[in-house]
Order: sequence, then C-alpha cells, then structure tokens
Amino acid sequence: MRKYIAIIIASLALFTGQAHAQRCLPKMQGIEVRADMADGFNPGGKDGGYSFGAALSTYTKRGNKWVFGGEYLLKNNPYKDTKIPVAQFTAEGGYYFRILSDARKIVFVYAGTSALAGYESVNWGKKVLHDGSTLHDRDAFIYGGALTLDVECYVADRIALLANLRERCLWGGDTRKFHTQFGVGIKFIIN
Repeated sequence: MRKYIAIIIASLALFTGQAHAQRCLPKMQGIEVRADMADGFNPGGKDGGYSFGAALSTYTKRGNKWVFGGEYLLKNNPYKDTKIPVAQFTAEGGYYFRILSDARKIVFVYAGTSALAGYESVNWGKKVLHDGSTLHDRDAFIYGGALTLDVECYVADRIALLANLRERCLWGGDTRKFHTQFGVGIKFIIN
C-alpha cells in the first residue's frame, strides 16, 4: 500500500504546477547592453544627450550583483545657431543591492553605486569654433561615481529587459559635473 501511495504522490508532483527558472544565483553572469537619454528628453534638439553602454554583471549571495562595464555619453551644448559636443568615455565598477523582487523571480529592483573613470572630449579637441571663437574648455581625464536604480524583468530564462535611472557625478573636466540618465536595455545570461 505504501508503494502505491508513493507512486501517486510522485506522479502528482510531476504533472501539477511547473518548475520556475533559477535566477540570480551566486556566480551567474550576464551581458548587459543599454541605451539612455542624458539630461532630459530632447533627441532632436540642440541640447540633446544620449549614452550607450555594455557591462558584465556577476551575481553574489542574496541576489546582489557586481557590475563592470564601459559607457559612451554624448551631450550637445547649444552655442548660437549650432551645438558643441561633449563626449565622455568611462569605465565602471560597482555593486548593486537587490531591494525588491517578486516571489516568482521575474522582476528585480536594484539600488547601486559605482566608481567611474575615463576621458572627456570637448568639441572633439578643436579649440576654434566656426565663428572664430576660442574654447577654453579642454579635454581631460575624469573620475567620480554614479548612483543607480535598476529594474530587471525576465521575459525568458536567459533574457531580461532592463530599465534604469542614474545620476553621474564626474570631476576633472571643464564641463558639467552632474548628468542624469534614464533608459532601457537588455541582458543575456551567459552561464
């Protein structure tokens, strides 16, 4: 009789419910690709800014993660009837704490801090503008940090959609120190 009860329980366990993917396990890694708007939403205007980035994220215990990556940010500063581009190339290393997730492990919310270092180019190194004016801002190495609020939403076992809000603060250059970014991305889990 015990044998039949064990068989019934085993078959019920096999055919009822479904198994959920295991996500955010320690040492699990993912590649992230992001696109952000910088300092407001004005893509066609003279003062529009945007950024693109890629990163490798590695999960730790309790679902937290380390993030290492690079980013390119371009901000256009208006000048008379034209614009002056300011480009930043930065490398990032940061730690993100999981602050919220649902029971099925589909949506995760992270808050993190990162260290940034890189290079800033003003008008691609050209000091003289089209009207003969001279720029006093110079190209420089920059350093600082970022605070990030990041949301991951898994659409498949190995693919997640990303949304983020970020505030960058960088010193060393002659232009703005603070940049607010918001955008979307996609993550592919590689192991």
